Amino acid sequence: MEQLHGNTQGLKPHHAKALRALYQRRVDRTQFVSPQLARSLTELSKETGRRIGLLLDRLGRVEFVVVGDAHRVHLPDLGPRRAGASRFRGVRLLLTQLRPEGLTEDDLTDLALLQLDAVATVRVLPDGLPGEIELAVLLPPQDGATASGAPTALWRKETIPSVHQWDDDWFATVTELESQFGRHPKLRKVEGREKVILVAVATGDVNKARRGLRELERLAETAGLEVVDRVLQRRRKLDGRTVMGEGKLQELVIRSMHLGAEVLILDRELSPSQLRNVATLTDMKVLDRTQLILDIFAQHASSREGKLQVELAQLRYRMPRLALMPTAMSRLTGGIGGRGPGETKLEINRRRAQERVTRLERELEELSKNRAVRRGKRERANIPVCSIVGYTNAGKSTLLNRMTKSEVLAQDKLFATLDPTTRRLRFPQQREIVLADTVGFIEDLPRTLFAAFKSTLEELTEAHLLLHVLDASDGDVEHHRRSVEEVLGELELTDTPQILVWNKADACHPEILAALLEQHGGIAVSALNGDGLPELLDRIERALFRVSAQERHAPELTLLPSES
Repeated sequence: MEQLHGNTQGLKPHHAKALRALYQRRVDRTQFVSPQLARSLTELSKETGRRIGLLLDRLGRVEFVVVGDAHRVHLPDLGPRRAGASRFRGVRLLLTQLRPEGLTEDDLTDLALLQLDAVATVRVLPDGLPGEIELAVLLPPQDGATASGAPTALWRKETIPSVHQWDDDWFATVTELESQFGRHPKLRKVEGREKVILVAVATGDVNKARRGLRELERLAETAGLEVVDRVLQRRRKLDGRTVMGEGKLQELVIRSMHLGAEVLILDRELSPSQLRNVATLTDMKVLDRTQLILDIFAQHASSREGKLQVELAQLRYRMPRLALMPTAMSRLTGGIGGRGPGETKLEINRRRAQERVTRLERELEELSKNRAVRRGKRERANIPVCSIVGYTNAGKSTLLNRMTKSEVLAQDKLFATLDPTTRRLRFPQQREIVLADTVGFIEDLPRTLFAAFKSTLEELTEAHLLLHVLDASDGDVEHHRRSVEEVLGELELTDTPQILVWNKADACHPEILAALLEQHGGIAVSALNGDGLPELLDRIERALFRVSAQERHAPELTLLPSES
């Protein structure tokens, strides 16, 4: 005897028998539902006063008969989905509807979360006969983002006046729809590139949230992730448990399944409990902004000191989160802890992590002392230091290469330069300076990173001159300038002489460039083609040596080994 699922309590025996008999029905595969089966279903729904659901496979066989109440049908566990990210489950859901409301949000949620072929409701008329049918099917991903606040459509709905007027070949329809998903480029997996959804939650300045979302996309791309969607939510205040609220999280789960996304990235730092809650409710890999930046740093660190600093930052970030499940921590070397490891193991991990932090701090302190010795030698030789600072991807390394004819790694990526590099630049009259490239800054620099890279940033305190490099072609350049100034303020470097260098001038509109120069001063250059470089070198020489006009000449560019 076939099993009835759902709310079977209180069913009369003859109703239960009639419902079980539905398992013996067959529907031609070209039909979504036959008129005879639809009538049997609506008559039973009318007699019992309950919604009834059937799950049919593509051969027209009834796999599940589910009984609900007057409002909702709770579906049973359908087991794993068919293989292939673009394939549906291979079953469709037909539900009776006692009220004239058609498909509900719960019905559409089941369609998306379970990846059903389709979901449809058949209206139960007062005489128990089947009325109009409302059908919904999933749509392939569409171009566009939800950052504007208007999400792209996940499904298509249509109304069929009567089951007797439904002449479409259902098998051909669902086969073609599934092939559209299979051909869609967004659903094709690229080896080594996880698909991610980015999320920003705005409680105040929406423009800042949009700016953060754009930057988060650049960070994700730098980390080797594939961004398939961006979501911006506006709230009066953050949800303490999940930041965005459980309802929004469910929407994101639906979108992630629709787009084949595996990772959720939030544009803020999450507390350990928030990270745990979001990971648990979504069953996805969850990263916050700090964790993503740490991941990029781990990829780009090449020197011993850089690797030690990144490991220290990772440990300081992970220690309060050791009890989290691995799905929430998998981007950072697999994470620590997991489901059910036991408190003893967690305490051992914490103790070992603390021991490792202490060891790293000691090693970095030794390296810091070695750098201090080198700085002392430069000071005794009376060699001034000019440090290049600026927002990440402003073109600092490219400028260093152009000024010193060197070949420091320069890429169009965020945080491409992580390890500080120094080169010597020789002016006439035996005047020589050290030109130092530094790690780029970013808006709202995470405290974990700031603390770990403190020893590297200390180099800036010894600088006699700062070249503050800005990407003049970036629409957010004003915000980038203020972010860098804030970091310099925290390092107590606001009194260090500074030259604003408006880089990428060749890519900036002339009127915008003129306005920036008039408002803030500085020098417009193009590190790519060398425009403005003679004027910049002249300003550096005057600032560091206070030379007269007769003494100023083009410098003798000399490339010496890196000092750090």
